[in-house]
Amino acid sequence: MSRGLARLALTGYRVAGILLYPLAGPYLTYRMFKGKEDRHRRSERLGHASAPRPRGPLVWAHAASVGETMALIPLLRELGRRDIHVLLTTGTVTSAELVKNRLGDQVIHQYVPIDLKFPMKRFISYWQPDACITAESEIWPTTVMELARRRIPQIRVNARISDRSFARWRNNDNLAEALFGKMALVVAQSDLDAERFRDLGAWPVLVSGNLKGDTDPPPCDLALLERYRQEIGERKTWAAISTFEGEEKAAAGIHKALKSRDGQLTIIVPRHPDRADAIEEMLKAQGLVVARRSRNDPLTAETDIFLGDSIGEMGLYLRLTEVAFVGRSLTGEGGQNPLEPAMLGCAVLSGSNVQNFRDVYSNLVRKGAARLVRDVEMLAKAVHYLLGNDLARRKMIDAGQETVTEMRGALSVTVKALEPYINPLTVSARLQPRAAAAQ
Repeated sequence: MSRGLARLALTGYRVAGILLYPLAGPYLTYRMFKGKEDRHRRSERLGHASAPRPRGPLVWAHAASVGETMALIPLLRELGRRDIHVLLTTGTVTSAELVKNRLGDQVIHQYVPIDLKFPMKRFISYWQPDACITAESEIWPTTVMELARRRIPQIRVNARISDRSFARWRNNDNLAEALFGKMALVVAQSDLDAERFRDLGAWPVLVSGNLKGDTDPPPCDLALLERYRQEIGERKTWAAISTFEGEEKAAAGIHKALKSRDGQLTIIVPRHPDRADAIEEMLKAQGLVVARRSRNDPLTAETDIFLGDSIGEMGLYLRLTEVAFVGRSLTGEGGQNPLEPAMLGCAVLSGSNVQNFRDVYSNLVRKGAARLVRDVEMLAKAVHYLLGNDLARRKMIDAGQETVTEMRGALSVTVKALEPYINPLTVSARLQPRAAAAQ
């Protein structure tokens, strides 16, 4: 794509956004009825604030999903320790619930406005951020251009770019340069990611490692954990977590194949809990007894599947097992974060489609902490082997925790890279109370 066509494409995108703005309300209403929008806070998606803007420096941080939110939490807490107000936007109901549970009033949470001119202009005019920090890989043209027009620094941290996204941007190289070139700083997860961001026009680009290695293990209710452990008793357990469509059926098949030999309880935690009704129906059609966390069902000796259909309780599910298959890797594509099960003492299994977490899996596999499987049959054999071999399982668990420890350090590198932007804000924030007192 030529530079002229790139400019024309961006202009067309903005104009289309203006023309489509009247449809934004009905679109959000449709999503609300599908359970994908918060009915009480829908106006935030149109840029209307539901909280006051505090005095002093404010950084706008954006994390699209639960995984990106988790990665940002240590960094956001560091900004708070420096007396900088943090406005955190997320794009999903699930991630909003996570922010409420994990950060509380440490940040101001809003749903991110849709990427149209009027909502984004309204949002930025109200909040007047001193900088914008986004996580990982999303690029929204209207947001990028509006921030650039106001000369608000745009910083991308824990940045990665998938094979598919990179190929798409390379086919539109001038458009990519027009957007990625607006970044004030990119802090990438890996050397490969850094090289790709540079190729697309970003500069400067640094490498930090993965911020997810610096996150704390997900918490859980200890009383609830003890209750479920007592109900499970001596039964062996394994978990299929962050599953996508098709992977729950695979887990059910593995459970049925191994039940007569291992007598295990299978824990299934779908990536999207709103699919739980359909998953339960599928499991019952196969003659399996299902207990659901959302119903607070007890785990009895007859329970086949514990369906983890709650939000923000991954720490509970992972503490109930020592073998975890991480989904979006057999029937889905790209993979999900394996660091949480590794840090919580699980031997990690995954399909081979883990492009979005290539470096993390490379480290885990090299250390013997994770094993990639080709298909459902190979996964069933791996689950059976680990459930029956305490020594092999323990070696994988120990290797996983060692690998997570070695991967820590991305937070300190990221904070150091951000200092030219956040240090002046810290000074301004700490001078404000004295200035106010002197008046």
